[in-house]
Amino acid sequence: MAEGDTLVSVDYTILGKVQGVFFHKYTQSEGNSELGLVGWVQNTDQGTVQGKLQGPISKVRYMQEWLETKGSPKSQIDRANFSNEKVILKLDYSEFQIVK
Repeated sequence: MAEGDTLVSVDYTILGKVQGVFFHKYTQSEGNSELGLVGWVQNTDQGTVQGKLQGPISKVRYMQEWLETKGSPKSQIDRANFSNEKVILKLDYSEFQIVK
């Protein structure tokens, strides 16, 4: 398996103006439709957005950059934290979903 095809899992938390701006909808669309990643996204009580990404490392890296720099059109991202990154043998999810 080429390095770009290695499956990884990573948790994320996005801080800034990321609630009330459809951030989770855009994240789901970008991750699922555009990149074919799986995982989840949800708003938190602390005003942040958190979730998990899983997929080929090259696509996960692209999504991390998207979360850090782009987000939804009206969002203002202050910081993106990524943690618990690990290589996985298989995906734990079948789609990218919004958790309520």
